[in-house]
Amino acid sequence: MNPADLPPELATPTEPALLAAVRAIAQGPLAEQVVGIDREGHYPRAVLQQLAAAGAMSAHLAAPAGVGDYGLAIRAKAEASKVCGATGFMMWCQAVCGLYLEQSGNPALTGEALMQIASGQRLGGTALSNPMKSYAQIESLLLKATPVNGGYLVSGTLPWVSNLGPDHCCGAIAAVEDAHGQSLGRELMFLLRCDAPGVTLRDCPSFSAMEGTGTWALHLKDHFVGAGEVIADPAKPTIARIRAAFVMLQCGMAVGITQGAIDSMWAVEAQLGHVNQFLEDRPDTLQAELDALTARVMKMAETPFDTRTEFFIDVLDARAHGAELCLRAAQSALMHQGARGYLMSSDVQRRVRESHFVAIVTPAIKHLRKEIARLSQEEMPV
Repeated sequence: MNPADLPPELATPTEPALLAAVRAIAQGPLAEQVVGIDREGHYPRAVLQQLAAAGAMSAHLAAPAGVGDYGLAIRAKAEASKVCGATGFMMWCQAVCGLYLEQSGNPALTGEALMQIASGQRLGGTALSNPMKSYAQIESLLLKATPVNGGYLVSGTLPWVSNLGPDHCCGAIAAVEDAHGQSLGRELMFLLRCDAPGVTLRDCPSFSAMEGTGTWALHLKDHFVGAGEVIADPAKPTIARIRAAFVMLQCGMAVGITQGAIDSMWAVEAQLGHVNQFLEDRPDTLQAELDALTARVMKMAETPFDTRTEFFIDVLDARAHGAELCLRAAQSALMHQGARGYLMSSDVQRRVRESHFVAIVTPAIKHLRKEIARLSQEEMPV
């Protein structure tokens, strides 16, 4: 979308053209589809590609794919999430898929493949929920890679992977084992194309929200991974480098959904303020807390590849704070709106369910707190 074509009220000189473009898409075609996304499982492919074409899913990437601005990328996700949390989540999926390719150092992935993801020509996700839980000692790796001539054969099933489709792709991690199933002490990170041989997409059970996120179960059977698909081998050094950026980019969802909830509280203030004044978590106090959290995240976004443990703890804490604030704001918006917010067609009702997703998607609040406790122990002087 050309910023010059935006309505005057959206193209303010104090905002980057990217945010104005995202807001126009969010308040236009995305707002028209949000009920179908939430209630009918509609996958908003065209909207995602519009957002990508505007630069919303590549702002964090270095030139020429993007402008290298993580703060701008987070704000773009927040703008979309105010209208539709599912779309904000899929923007994050696309963004981190680009991050994996950019950081791979593999010429087969950092050229045309990266530009396709950055531009939205190809859509993609992140299959790292299980690996992140594995590294936190919550569950074991579900994909196994066996070395063969020229690469690896990968098999296994991942139960929930989002922003996928038959022509999509995602980053994935598999434990490397020998032909007898014995661990070789490392993991392989690779780009998985959903239309490749040995890859099958299977339906997932219905969710209470986020139905339109293109979430599938991924089944791999002797899927060949060659040198052209390798993101990292071994995977852990790359994960250590990108983990803060990976988590940080999620904060846009929480910020946007929280802001949407606060806006809906103000929407009924003139009519219901005389009684809503007796509720806790009033919109002005929530806004002050959100503004402080956003400022904190924007500061962190200046150094997304800081690998210090104390920095990662701060990122995890900000992500947890965002999830908890999102829950409080959505719940409070329901209380402020009263019966009208209890209607299934209400934006408030949808945001309550979206806030639950922010709290449980990897890394979930309990996962975050577990990691903060573990890493804090490691940081303590002996």
